[in-house]
Amino acid sequence: MRTQTSGKNRREQFLLPFCLTAALLAGGCGKPDTGSSATRPKIALVMKSLANEFFSTMAEGAKKHQAAHAESYELVVNGIKNETDLAEQVNLVDQMIARKVNAIVIAPADSKAVVTVLKRAKESGILVVNIDNKLDSDVVKQAGLTIPFVGPDNRAGARKVGDELAKHLQRGDKVTIVEGIPTAFNGQQRRLGFEDAMKAAGMNIVATQSGNWEMEKANNVTAAILSEHPDIKAVLCANDNMALGAAAAIQAGGKSGKVLVAGFDNIGAIRPMLRDGRVVATADQHADQLAVFGIEAALKILKGEGPPADQTTAVDLITK
Repeated sequence: MRTQTSGKNRREQFLLPFCLTAALLAGGCGKPDTGSSATRPKIALVMKSLANEFFSTMAEGAKKHQAAHAESYELVVNGIKNETDLAEQVNLVDQMIARKVNAIVIAPADSKAVVTVLKRAKESGILVVNIDNKLDSDVVKQAGLTIPFVGPDNRAGARKVGDELAKHLQRGDKVTIVEGIPTAFNGQQRRLGFEDAMKAAGMNIVATQSGNWEMEKANNVTAAILSEHPDIKAVLCANDNMALGAAAAIQAGGKSGKVLVAGFDNIGAIRPMLRDGRVVATADQHADQLAVFGIEAALKILKGEGPPADQTTAVDLITK
């Protein structure tokens, strides 16, 4: 059952096509050039981890959009190997500056670390649009930049997930939070949303640790927490990759059905676990459209159709 959905059909799991990997080497993908590139803006999509299904789905959605609008713009797709490879993401932005793209649509791995290179991009006359993980407002302001954000309200989305999880618990139950990278704004907001829900429901948050958005890290963190707090009743994970790791740790610890799991992102791998109850709830921020929203915003700004402005996109609660 889906709750609070937008009414649109949602994409099922996508495998990362070869084109995305090739984009790192060749610098782009999509339909062959059907017109003069001089008349079409070049948009660079710079994402986080290519190993995360969420971002492969995001890239697939962007490529399909470009294929349907090949006469309107060119697309260059880039991504890093893992969520913590900040230096590589900075390097990718520098490469896009060198290629003189017209706009960079970026899902930053860190909300502060990439601001300096984005300032270089802006100084080179490149439009920057921030998607998925919001840049730190104070750091952006200190750099003298204006960068529009197109993406979800992560705190509100996590609150929905936490509220749903709380329905399966008793007041006073012990729970733990496995958060993303602590310096990532979306990770901070999801942690706060989980905390909002748990505090409102009277739950006892006994531990909060980072899983760095990664399955293996979350598995190890959850195993350690289960050992230290054998009576916990739920693990709230800031993304589905970590929820997969947490669920595996719970199963390995012989606590299946005794410790509940919640996630965030609604990746394909989590859906069987929703159906069989290993995961209670997740949030769908519509990865297949998130980059598209940023690209469309960039195209409008490049055409002079409107000033840069933030845009909040939908987050839907997903249950069994």
